[in-house]
Amino acid sequence: MLKVAALVGSIRKDSYNMKLTNFIKDRYKNHMDVRVIPIRELAHYDQDIEHEAPASVQNFKAQLSDADAFLIVTPEFNHSIPGVLKNALDWLSRGDKEMKGKPTFIAGATMGVLGTVRAQMHLRQILNSPGMSANVLPGNEILVGQIQHKVDDKGLITDQGTIDFIDGVVDEFLKFADKQYSSITIS
Repeated sequence: MLKVAALVGSIRKDSYNMKLTNFIKDRYKNHMDVRVIPIRELAHYDQDIEHEAPASVQNFKAQLSDADAFLIVTPEFNHSIPGVLKNALDWLSRGDKEMKGKPTFIAGATMGVLGTVRAQMHLRQILNSPGMSANVLPGNEILVGQIQHKVDDKGLITDQGTIDFIDGVVDEFLKFADKQYSSITIS
């Protein structure tokens, strides 16, 4: 089973992006073991302390040590990703570079109509940077606009068109990850 570390860029208590992440975690549990790795308590990235990182950073990185793949879920703040997510990614671009070469897919939900498309464009740039070098699923991302109309009072996604769309992207991601890992030869 594919071990997927999920980073959620919204730390709000009633976050739609966490609801989206939990939907993915529950719906595809027979194919992926999705673990949400908290980013709220991470120290601010500072190059002066990167080689002796605070305990919050060491614990964060340790939780990612056995991840086969990554799911990055972002809201959109001012046409980009939130600072808390950028901070987590900055830590991951240093030292062991935990995301380097790992299959990664991205998602986001918003109350607006564009479904975090602008934030995801920035996120792709960050993930493709030399420090990150994540292997991002090309041409597929989960964009959920007007999420408030697509969930029930328990926060579960109920809109069938949205569910079908997510199914398609996750299916592409699973094929993408399988292709990457089946092409690795161990000598």
